[in-house]
Amino acid sequence: MPDLTTATAPVLDEISVIHTLGPAGTNLEMAAHHWFTSRGRHPDVRLHSTLESAVPGLSDDGHEALLACAVYPELHYLVFRNLGRLAMVDSFILPTYDMVFATRDASPDAAEVATVVSHPAPQTLVRRVSPRAALRLVTSNSAAARECASGAAEGCVTTSKAAADQGLVIRRNFGPVPMVYTLHVAGGAAATAGAAGAAGQGPAA
Repeated sequence: MPDLTTATAPVLDEISVIHTLGPAGTNLEMAAHHWFTSRGRHPDVRLHSTLESAVPGLSDDGHEALLACAVYPELHYLVFRNLGRLAMVDSFILPTYDMVFATRDASPDAAEVATVVSHPAPQTLVRRVSPRAALRLVTSNSAAARECASGAAEGCVTTSKAAADQGLVIRRNFGPVPMVYTLHVAGGAAATAGAAGAAGQGPAA
């Protein structure tokens, strides 16, 4: 299997654009900005409704990357469906924004909220606050905040940033979550090496 360790530094240096999950206010957007600024570079972060929808438009010259995270429900699909085109070249741990349960206003009692929206990843947090609420899943934490603010649901699980942006009332704060983020390069030397390595390996556990 080719050694990606020595290829990683030049591969990372080539990345000038990161595509990730939007709309504004997601943990992934924050992490993408962190990745650039921690390297003293100007962020060029482009947001998409889902990570899957970002993949077809990625250039294959090694200058564009996709940022995902370990709890993204379809991360395995992104990796194996795009084997040979995307290669995981970096990962890092960074706390998320505070994860919160929020509503449009301070009533009714949080436990009595009837309808809640959430991204699939943190959906179990809903039952800690509102055990009987009807739950509907959306594409991101920020999308959940926007749907709640629009009146499509009474409550949501979202980030503190998205809740503040949408003028929501935070009813319970679960705090930040230490999160693993994964960076995937489209094309370039890393994807070529990843494909070659995959061809010589058995199935992943």
